[in-house]
Amino acid sequence: MIIKDIEKCGQFTAIDETVLCELLHPKNDVNNLKMDFSIAHAVLESKKSSKPHRLRKSIEIYYILEGEGQIHINGEEDVIHEGQAVYIPENAVQWIENIGNNDLKFLCMVCPPWSADNEELI
Repeated sequence: MIIKDIEKCGQFTAIDETVLCELLHPKNDVNNLKMDFSIAHAVLESKKSSKPHRLRKSIEIYYILEGEGQIHINGEEDVIHEGQAVYIPENAVQWIENIGNNDLKFLCMVCPPWSADNEELI
């Protein structure tokens, strides 16, 4: 059994300026996980925005845990909130804004798993 605790997970600021905690990643976990995706917990402070970026060869799903945001994908935009999931196709230009007064918290699921050489800022 493998259980990851977000309170014990190291955080870092990603290239798009969200604060991430990598929860499960098959290539970066000492447990040699057999999975075809990665999952991270992201936080974006109130009134902040991630930088426009894309994952060239991976799809991404955001699942909103807390807060309200404005998602931008390939020129389209919409308001998203707690309990909603957003599908982001591979190679899509994307970014998210926190339009609420509290932190925007969401899960980022990437398939195939996230890798630095697959992501680029726009």
